Amino acid sequence: MPRAYQKALISQIMINTEGELSGGDDYTMMFLPLAPNAEERQVCAERAAEEYDHYKIGKRVLAEIGIDTSHMESQSIEERRLFADKRLHQCTTWAERGIYSYIGEESALIMIKEFAQGSYKPWADAVRTIILDEKIHIAHGARVCRNLAATDEGREQLQAALDRLWPVFRDLFGTPESERSKRAVRYGLRRTTNGEALQQWENTVIPRIHALGLVVPAVTT
Repeated sequence: MPRAYQKALISQIMINTEGELSGGDDYTMMFLPLAPNAEERQVCAERAAEEYDHYKIGKRVLAEIGIDTSHMESQSIEERRLFADKRLHQCTTWAERGIYSYIGEESALIMIKEFAQGSYKPWADAVRTIILDEKIHIAHGARVCRNLAATDEGREQLQAALDRLWPVFRDLFGTPESERSKRAVRYGLRRTTNGEALQQWENTVIPRIHALGLVVPAVTT
């Protein structure tokens, strides 16, 4: 394939693979200590195992084209170069844990569904196994959020979590008019541009926010 296609593909897989490894660290190092009981700790541990397995899937696909990602495994989240937004790894409340999965992980599911229809078959085939796990992650976040939303105090905690994380989630989609995302669409590696994917995510999560009795944060420019 053309060099530009190769670069776009490698970037896509590397960013996703690094994000999955960091996601596993988030569940073990950030969310598990926040869990209110043993059952929730177990769920966090189970989700972490799935994230690490997703990392291994990306690692395998990259190894097949001569790229070694093992250096990522000895790095801290702060040291990982591609996954640059550290705000996502600074959750300090159980409400933020719920919002992270119910609202934030929907962004990952949207992109992985696109990868599963992409033009590079080894990657498309590999990520199809991740989709079900991501849906389970979102469902767990939904349960956490709905339980908290049952009380006024819980809704206040959720609103504070959403207010802090909303701009972080939106930034995950990158520059709306990114030429790189348009090029990925042209090569069949994606179905939507950054801006279109962001709109799709908002269309999905805003009704969830309203159903929880929360207010969508204002977007500042």
